[in-house]
Amino acid sequence: MTTTVITNIGQLVTNDPEADDLLGIVVDAALVIERSTVAWVGRAADAPAADAQIDAGGRAVVPGFVDSHSHLVFAGDRSAEFAARMAGESYAAGGIRTTVAATRAATDEQLTSHVARLVDEMRRQGTTTVEIKSGYGLTVHDEARSLAVARQFTEETTYLGAHVVPEGATPEEYVALVTGPMLDACAPHARWVDAFCETGAFDADQSRAVLEAGTAAGLRGRLHANQLGPGPGVRLACELGLTAVDHCTYLAEEDIAALAESGTIATLLPGVEFSTRQPYPDGRRLVEAGVRVALATDCNPGSCFTSSIPLCVALAVREMGMTPAEALHAVTAGGAAALAREDVGILVPGGRADLLLLDAPSYVHLAYRPGVPLVAATWVGGRPV
Repeated sequence: MTTTVITNIGQLVTNDPEADDLLGIVVDAALVIERSTVAWVGRAADAPAADAQIDAGGRAVVPGFVDSHSHLVFAGDRSAEFAARMAGESYAAGGIRTTVAATRAATDEQLTSHVARLVDEMRRQGTTTVEIKSGYGLTVHDEARSLAVARQFTEETTYLGAHVVPEGATPEEYVALVTGPMLDACAPHARWVDAFCETGAFDADQSRAVLEAGTAAGLRGRLHANQLGPGPGVRLACELGLTAVDHCTYLAEEDIAALAESGTIATLLPGVEFSTRQPYPDGRRLVEAGVRVALATDCNPGSCFTSSIPLCVALAVREMGMTPAEALHAVTAGGAAALAREDVGILVPGGRADLLLLDAPSYVHLAYRPGVPLVAATWVGGRPV
């Protein structure tokens, strides 16, 4: 039985829910890995013997990042749209259709290669668990193959046939397709069902129909909501008891109260606001209201083409009023909760040994040194990658 001890850790973030502080920090720490799981954590002086030893050199060790919202299965380029937006044009959901045409025209091999490149990009920046949505196919065939491609890289796959209504279809016709033949083809490749509940996409009744059909097919629910303006999406997510509702940029007091009462996680996506010049979500307001918050990249070709969780941490601290500790917790334990996972986003005995060594003495450097590649090593399932 092979065991490895990582010792001489300057600061270890465990996210232990039993700890007195939010991050469960241990200083002068060590961590023992047995196969793919964490076997022991504590002070280095108390570490048990192991078959192999890694010297962290005083670096901080934190749980691997959990990116609970991404759209990696796509083809084409929308940089011209970004440039136009930076020149003053506004963002609208209709730009999705540009990517749909390119994605439909791409081969399975091209899509797989593109996702592999982006997942590798994420790994190098510390992401060890990633959720990937469909949503750029919008036909039975293309949505199913998008999810089959995504499933090669993660178990956290999300059926997002209800992204926008494709050209040539009425909303009623398309919702019938999404809740019928498309769902039948996609459910075997998905864990989650999602919809874009927004002006220009799907209204509350249409989103409810999609989510209820997905739930009946054995999928768990999540929702895009309140990104482009106020709307009913957040309250719909809370009413349905969804695991997470994502974006949450425009919130009324009743939205926040519903989130706090329901326990539905608010997944904030600050890279979108950075890339669209919309107002940032008020993370401080949510945290102080007792809402559980996650942070994710929303990596996609239109509104936010970043794969960097460290960038999202820095933005959450600088622009959304979150503390460095709250932001790190939101991209680790918070992201795990948004995926209904208890084995990742933590470094406690029995948890999965997904972890990062930072070229820094403290996790605070993730926000303190924005744009600097601080991830010295990424371990997934007890092995460096």
